[in-house]
Amino acid sequence: MPIKVEIISPEKVLVSRDVDMVVMPGEEGDIAAMPEHAPVMLLLRGGTVTLYQGETPTDHYFVGGGFADMTETRCTILADQAVPVTEISVDAATARLEALTEAWEAADKSDVSRLEGLMSKIQSVRAEIDAGVGG
Repeated sequence: MPIKVEIISPEKVLVSRDVDMVVMPGEEGDIAAMPEHAPVMLLLRGGTVTLYQGETPTDHYFVGGGFADMTETRCTILADQAVPVTEISVDAATARLEALTEAWEAADKSDVSRLEGLMSKIQSVRAEIDAGVGG
């Protein structure tokens, strides 16, 4: 019995189809959504969402954070950014990482909320680079 997965970015619905399992990057660790999963809402960190048919991974998408809503029959991922791993530009992501690193170095170290925001973006871009290199 499959579950319906949707991956939605601000620009478009990237995926809307039935799969056997979805593994996604939760803030507190990776989590799998499968049929009859208890309802859960969770925050996502930057990382790779993998879709499965049976035990075989079929598709990989990078998400740059967001949240997921899981029920017994559905998994909806509302991503800040979402792209197939095959479309990641490692060069562009590396340039963003360099700019974010410069912003981190120049930031007022007493501005904790700014530092936390920058660190979250840095971690997300690092995950995007990892996904692009490995994907």
